[in-house]
Amino acid sequence: MSSPTQSTVSTVSTVSTDRFDTEVVTHAHVRDVVLPRGAGPLALITLDNGFDHTKPNTFGPRSIAELAGAIDTLRSRAEAGEIAAVGVTGKPFIFAVGADLTGVAHLADRDQALEIARAGHAAFAAFADLPVPTFAFVNGAAMGGGVELALSASYRTISSGVPAVALPEVFLGLVPGWGGCWMLPNLVGVENALTVIIENPLSQNRMLNGVAAHRLGLADALFEPADFLEESLAWAASVVAGDTAVERPEVDRDETRWAAAVAKARGLADVKTGRVAKSPYAALDLVGAARTATREQGFAAENEVLADLLMSDELRAGLYAFDLVQKRARRPAGAPEPTLARPVTKVGIVGAGLMASQLALLFVQRLQVPVLLTDIDDERVAKGVGYVHAELDKLAGKGRLSPDKLGRYRALVTGDVSKDGFADADFVIEAVFEEMAVKQQVFAEVEKVVGPGCVLATNTSSLSIAEMASKLTHPERVVGFHFFNPVAVMPLLEIIPGERTDDATLATAFAVGKALKKTCIRAADRPSFIVNRLLGRFMGEAARMLDEGTPIEVVDRAFAGLAPMPPFVLIGLVGPAIALHNGETLVSAFPDRFYASPTLQRIVAAGKRGFYDLTSGRPVLDPEVAEMIESPAEPVVLKADAVRERVLTVLADEARRMLDEGVAQAAMDIDLAMITGAGFTFWNGGVTPLLDRTGVAEAVTGSRFLPDGVANVPTVSSVSSVSSVGSVSSVGSVSSVGSVSSGG
Repeated sequence: MSSPTQSTVSTVSTVSTDRFDTEVVTHAHVRDVVLPRGAGPLALITLDNGFDHTKPNTFGPRSIAELAGAIDTLRSRAEAGEIAAVGVTGKPFIFAVGADLTGVAHLADRDQALEIARAGHAAFAAFADLPVPTFAFVNGAAMGGGVELALSASYRTISSGVPAVALPEVFLGLVPGWGGCWMLPNLVGVENALTVIIENPLSQNRMLNGVAAHRLGLADALFEPADFLEESLAWAASVVAGDTAVERPEVDRDETRWAAAVAKARGLADVKTGRVAKSPYAALDLVGAARTATREQGFAAENEVLADLLMSDELRAGLYAFDLVQKRARRPAGAPEPTLARPVTKVGIVGAGLMASQLALLFVQRLQVPVLLTDIDDERVAKGVGYVHAELDKLAGKGRLSPDKLGRYRALVTGDVSKDGFADADFVIEAVFEEMAVKQQVFAEVEKVVGPGCVLATNTSSLSIAEMASKLTHPERVVGFHFFNPVAVMPLLEIIPGERTDDATLATAFAVGKALKKTCIRAADRPSFIVNRLLGRFMGEAARMLDEGTPIEVVDRAFAGLAPMPPFVLIGLVGPAIALHNGETLVSAFPDRFYASPTLQRIVAAGKRGFYDLTSGRPVLDPEVAEMIESPAEPVVLKADAVRERVLTVLADEARRMLDEGVAQAAMDIDLAMITGAGFTFWNGGVTPLLDRTGVAEAVTGSRFLPDGVANVPTVSSVSSVSSVGSVSSVGSVSSVGSVSSGG
């Protein structure tokens, strides 16, 4: 297929870009491709910002203006009969991932925000209205505005290798505001549209892959990645030539069914956000109206909503959270000079239980070095190694591991009851029972075997690193290396130096964490570190209110929109025994403010797995557990608003204490830890922007956590406004932070 002409369309200014000087312009390169079957020439637009796939194509004001200019030129060519069709695709691995919001914090006023909303709609509508068939060839990741550009085409193909297709705006606090709320339900029906617009974003930003997107109706044809563009062009030629007729299911516009779908999604939003986030409800209103609205009406409504959300203070908190995950996470505060790190050519793991096996799987995939599991008997060792091998087999079965890699990884993971195999290990991590004496004994045994440069890491979730190392000859080699469960999903890794941990050990720990592709945060050697300490404080307070007489459903409901899930649901996922151990550790250290619940103690003693039965997919209070919740003689029954205020109060108090003690390097690290380790929402900015924005921080601690200009959070005059807090965030390429669970 020839490409006789190629041009790059110059930027045409349609909106003010003074505040977007940092925008990386995504150029619209245009070339003509002669289609087979005598279908004629197709003008192919390739979106490419000139960088590799680590810097995806995005749409800022200048990029949108350039695209609009390219489309205007193509309209003239189409009207002149020079081209038979127009297609758009992306650079390798990337289609386009949404709006570039780098200048949003500096928007002068709502009118400027409205200009941006209108410019995106105008460009995409111009593409949709070209007088020839239009095609979107979705070759790579497509999110936000990228999906909306594809929806604007007459026809769409998608690669089976596309890893992520999403409209993540509601997860981030905006709405699909360049046509998504109108176009998608009118293409795939209201139920499928709400899955993409509401359900997936509110489920920790779940993404579709290419196959799932095709199955849902977002694309008309699915092709393999190896020859995706060639196959897409051949398919487009057959459509243009009239040899292929694209048939799509008729959209059901029954008013009752449409309203029921919106109501169901609204109920999900209530559960997930507690009605404190603006964006899901704005999106639901837009989708609800899309049943009867014309395109012009739908786009005009999106313009107004997007302009409002772009100017919101809550969006600034979300942009702050996005910046933490994208930038601060790459440069961990307090990490030593990377050149001090020692190479790691073999890893030892003490223990072969579930957590240890998950660690082995992660280490072998990321480091690709020998991994040796040890435990007290052959049965446990065999079970642990078998788990890793089985998980590798599953990955291979899904096509995510080649046969060669599968064989190599399986060979790298071995087990033994003896620790003698650690002699040539550079990094040994223990994942045994959370008891100080047991861990001290393990390290004493390992130290007798390993070489002088071997790092001894502990996956403790709460115990003192210094005490664990205190009986060793070389305590300087011990470091905390605290993962969160499930290990493969949760991004956070807390790295904790002990009192005598040296810089080489700490640097090696950070280097290993980076190689494992984790978000590494330095924490001080204080009880439960960052995430579990803050979780322990607010979950303990929730348990205290339950024991004082507030019904469990009221306590849980108060956390909607604050924590990723209700506290007593979370306890079931963490494991009651682990939650109790963390709470009791904190009570021992800080008896004046932490709380060990007698109810939780009874649940653990009874061997219950949590407060709720989750087998049906939704939490149902276990009747036996309900009998263990004793009603006090003089119950204190709080309403949800009061529960929420009380929880925010203790969060502010504990966060301030942690900063004063140096547990975290800065408030930003507390927020980054709670987002990546506990699933706290982007549209709250984690924790501290919410506490600042509601006025709780100043009321409780006397000052805000973040300086002026960071997250742009205004002071609220009264703590009583807590219950009505709203929150909005950014658009872009944000990966899921995973589901929430405990440290191991």
